[in-house]
Amino acid sequence: MSVPKHLTLSPEVEPARIQAVSGELAALVATPPAGRPQRAPVLLVPGYTGSKEDFLHLLPLLARAGHPATAIDLRGQFESGGPEDEQAYSIPALAADVASLLSAGDRWHLVGHSFGGLICREAILHGAPVRSLTLLCSGPAALGGSRGALIEMMRPLLADGGVPAVWEASSSLPSDPNAPAVPPEVEDFLKRRFLASPAAALLGMGTELTTAADRVAELATSGVPILVACGENDDAWSPADQRDMATRLDATYVEFANAGHSPAVDDPAAVASALSEFWVD
Repeated sequence: MSVPKHLTLSPEVEPARIQAVSGELAALVATPPAGRPQRAPVLLVPGYTGSKEDFLHLLPLLARAGHPATAIDLRGQFESGGPEDEQAYSIPALAADVASLLSAGDRWHLVGHSFGGLICREAILHGAPVRSLTLLCSGPAALGGSRGALIEMMRPLLADGGVPAVWEASSSLPSDPNAPAVPPEVEDFLKRRFLASPAAALLGMGTELTTAADRVAELATSGVPILVACGENDDAWSPADQRDMATRLDATYVEFANAGHSPAVDDPAAVASALSEFWVD
């Protein structure tokens, strides 16, 4: 779960509702300033328990570089809503939504953070037309380790007390004493975002995230230019695993210093710079 530093929208960014194959999705849309040469559009897809706000600090930087950029809430996330049906949150179902937002005429750059990277990979493997794919802190297969274990621990809590019980349990976990203080309005946002998730979304996406197959070899044959990027302190998939994935994909690899699993929050300028260097238009 990414934690934005603030919730203030830059002048380039405004909320929107956009039509996907499953219905309307909530979005933040960043428009380049007037007079700026327009470059290829960008679609940004968040990870598990995330939302469009995970890219709040990155969006205006992309717009100022000339890229119209759209970040979404996936079905089942925050302001997009979704049904109490776990099958609605499978990787193929979510990838179909992502693919439906991509216009072959415009040829978008696609950026997937964490679980969003697995969704974007699926969309490309099913023929979604893109200029490039960026896998941001996203791994080759299922998430394991402590983060995967937390998802499994969530299941009985959901069964007993629903989404509020999971929030209460997660809020009681020890916090990182070195982490910066979270402003009260951001704390309130994090709670509202989490409680907006249908229980089926947490279960369905959680199952997909912890059982995903390794499809790197398939992706390597797609012909799509790929950037693999992560924070040097990523505690989901390790940087070593992501570097190995980049090698298997013959992809560009970038590691952000002093950043963790959410470099678009930790150092959005470095992420924007890496994307601009990778993209040729």
